[in-house]
Amino acid sequence: MPGTLLLDSEGLSKLYRKDRTVVTLVQAASEEGVRVATSAMTTLEADYERIHQARIKWILSRVDVHDVTKEITDRAAVLLRTHHLHGHKYAIDATLAAIARNAPQPVTVLTSDAEDLTLLCGPSVEVVKV
Repeated sequence: MPGTLLLDSEGLSKLYRKDRTVVTLVQAASEEGVRVATSAMTTLEADYERIHQARIKWILSRVDVHDVTKEITDRAAVLLRTHHLHGHKYAIDATLAAIARNAPQPVTVLTSDAEDLTLLCGPSVEVVKV
């Protein structure tokens, strides 16, 4: 089955912390051939000292981490301008949305910020609050 499961910082943090719901969703996606992904900026946002570095490396070895390229930031900037949002607060969400909008469909984003990502991702991306 094609498709993408995209993790924001909360989704990734919950995966690091072995949250049962997120682990189950990621495992089911992987078993179905759905690509599990995030952005390089998200890995930075979700990386914190309470998680052992070996756990972070192990998880990230199983997740497709998208580089934040000029092309992606240009698309994110268009999303910010379109929705009249400020980059200081919404830059990482806009970057994730830009990746989601161009990822293999269907796309699901796991996030704690469902309202903002629903706005930025548009109707073709399913946003699930975790």
